Amino acid sequence: MQFTNMFKALAISAGLAIAPSLVSAQAAYPNHPIKIIVPAPPGGGIDLIARVVGEKLTASLGQPVVVDNRPGASNNLGTELLANSKPDGYTIGIVGGSHNINKFLFKDLGWDPQKSFEPIVYSHVIPLVFAIYPKLPAKTLPELVAWMKANPDEAKVATSGRGSAQEMAAEMFKMASGAPMLLVPYKGSSAAHPDLLAGRTALYIDTLSAIQEQVKSGKVRAVGISTLQRSKALPDVPTADEQGFKGYNANTNGGFLAPAGTPKAIVDKLNTAINDALKMPDVRTKLEAAGIEVQGGTPQDYANLIQSDLDKWGKVIKAAGIQAD
Repeated sequence: MQFTNMFKALAISAGLAIAPSLVSAQAAYPNHPIKIIVPAPPGGGIDLIARVVGEKLTASLGQPVVVDNRPGASNNLGTELLANSKPDGYTIGIVGGSHNINKFLFKDLGWDPQKSFEPIVYSHVIPLVFAIYPKLPAKTLPELVAWMKANPDEAKVATSGRGSAQEMAAEMFKMASGAPMLLVPYKGSSAAHPDLLAGRTALYIDTLSAIQEQVKSGKVRAVGISTLQRSKALPDVPTADEQGFKGYNANTNGGFLAPAGTPKAIVDKLNTAINDALKMPDVRTKLEAAGIEVQGGTPQDYANLIQSDLDKWGKVIKAAGIQAD
């Protein structure tokens, strides 16, 4: 009993000795530069968010915040790097729509969208636009579906490739409408646009940030928005839900993550700092001009969104019969 009590006393005293150092380390955070991993090339939506927010974090946290682009393997390369980073708050990341889709498309992913990360904050939504070749007779989604059913051989729909938000949105619309759609994969928006503008494809459900200039110039016609609310950038374009496709809700969304095991005090500090940045008028102006709708909230809010998206896209992929590689 004496030995047992002595060991307990030693353990307690050791814990008391260690605890202050842990608290001190977390209180001093950050004391050197922070890296934001972007699992996509420069110039895209999440890259823009990382750079705009990172600039504000540099000011508010008092340390340089740098962006590290790690594209490749359907965004899996950079995301796996983030998952395997040290959970100390000095390496965080931002992800987009593929984060909650790739789980169902790759057998050996190397990371789990929930278990491998600590959600920091839900940062953004990018609506998708139903953009059609402007010489088609359709002016609404129901008219587009009727045209597709009458012209099944011409009902070609561009996507941004396997597992993209554009492909998932097209599969969801195919199921909702019953239209005979032939999905044609491209390597991203820039590769898909020429065929849409030339009429070689009829429809592309593309991100607002990528297609809005073609819509505003009249090179393509917007006949619907994919989210449940209309877009501020295209307020006159009705949603799919408004046009009779009840509950249709597809977009590319995402937020900031830390590796699993990152201390809660650090996650909370980052959450506050990023939320503060997202509320700044100049940040909102820059992002909204690019077709990005700013969000925000608690780490749990983002965790709930990830779970909701996993449920939704898992059902779509299963119903579409898409097999994992």
